[in-house]
Formats: sequence, C-alpha cells, structure tokens
Amino acid sequence: MEFNNQIALVTGGSRGIGKGVAKELASQGAHVLINYVNNQTEAERTLGEIEESGGCGRIVRFDVSDFKEVQSSISELSQELGGIHILINNAGVEMAACDIGSIGEQDWDHILDINLKGIFNCTKAVSRGMLKNRYGKIVNITSLSGEFGKKGQAGYSASKAGIIGFTKSTAKEFSARGITVNAVSPGFVDTELLTRLPVDVKRRYLDLIPVGRFGSVEEISSVVCFLVSEGASYITGEVIKVNGGFYM
Repeated sequence: MEFNNQIALVTGGSRGIGKGVAKELASQGAHVLINYVNNQTEAERTLGEIEESGGCGRIVRFDVSDFKEVQSSISELSQELGGIHILINNAGVEMAACDIGSIGEQDWDHILDINLKGIFNCTKAVSRGMLKNRYGKIVNITSLSGEFGKKGQAGYSASKAGIIGFTKSTAKEFSARGITVNAVSPGFVDTELLTRLPVDVKRRYLDLIPVGRFGSVEEISSVVCFLVSEGASYITGEVIKVNGGFYM
C-alpha cells in the first residue's frame, strides 16, 4: 500500500475535504491523525468510518491558530509515533460576505489566524522532524478565491492567497532536504458549505463551470493523495487547480 507505515496529520480532518483526504490516506495504509477543535463527535465518526474500512488512526484535538498548543501537541505526537511523514493543512473557515468597510478587526484576525497562521503553526512544528529525517510531504489547501479574488470576501481571499505564497517559499526552503510542498486549489465542491447557497446562486455558478457540475470531495482527495505519493516526488511548489475549468 502506498502509505503503509506512514503517519499523516490532516488538520480539520473531521468533515468535508479533510474527511475525504483522511479516509483516502487511510485506505492506502497511512495511520491518520484526524485533527479537530470543536466537534469531537464528527471526528469520532470519521475515525469510525476509517476503522470500519480496515484503516487506522486517531483523533487529535488542538486549535491550529494557537501557536503554543500546536507546537506542544505535535511535539508529543511526533515523539510517541516516531515522526509525522505527511501533513495536510486543510483546516479553515469562511466568513459571511461583506465589503471591506464592514469587516471588523476581530473578524479579520479570526480568519487570518486560522486559515494562514494555522498553516504556519503546523508546518513549523511538523517540519522539524521532516528536516531531521530528510523526508516529508506537505499539501496546503487553498482556494480559487485566493487566485482571482472574490467580491465581499477580502479576508478569505487574502488568507488563501497567502497560502499560495507560503507554499512556494517553503517549497524552495525545504526541497534540498527531501520535503515537497504543494497546494491544491479546489473550486466549488459538493460539501456542507455548498448546500447552504441559495438555488439561484448555485445555478449561476454552474453556468460558469465548463464541465457543467460541481466537484466531489473524492476528486479533491485523489489529487491531494497523489501529491504526497512517491509518484509526485518531482513536483514541488505547485498550485494544482481542481475546479472543473472555472478558473484557468
């Protein structure tokens, strides 16, 4: 199996894309650490589905935006498990649409702390062991909003654009030590967030997607898992668009 005996940490791994990635990695032999912060029930449900399919893992609680908590939690996990080989920086939040004049400082800080600082916190903690072992695979989940900007979503778009710059910089920094860093940029994916959109809004988006449908969690997960496989060892610093042709 592709990831047999490897430890994979998936932040925000209890639902949506994170859940799909965790299940796919586990199906290919990885021992998956399912990170969550609030909903333990969903994390346990995800782990249960993985175990029912013959995979293995555990749930791990820490807030990706809390620097000290992340460093402590990942240090303990690395010592116990002998290191973390794969890191999927997936945890993120989206804010309600509003113009820049209406965004409060607290809302701005909240979304940047989770979406961007969270990736810094986790990458900094996990990369210590990867650099020592001269091996590691990191994939950051960004968004098409970070590539072309989204009206009424300055905070979200800024955080996701920052992930792209962070990905390219760390890829250059880590490449000589056997660590690849890439990003996946999903378009409109059939998750809980999409179901909240009004029907007329979803129809307008569908008209703009050349393939004529929304993406699936499984389609995103398969790309993420390819990027952390040995078959992608010569790919680093890339942003892979998975959006059905919505933005090229």
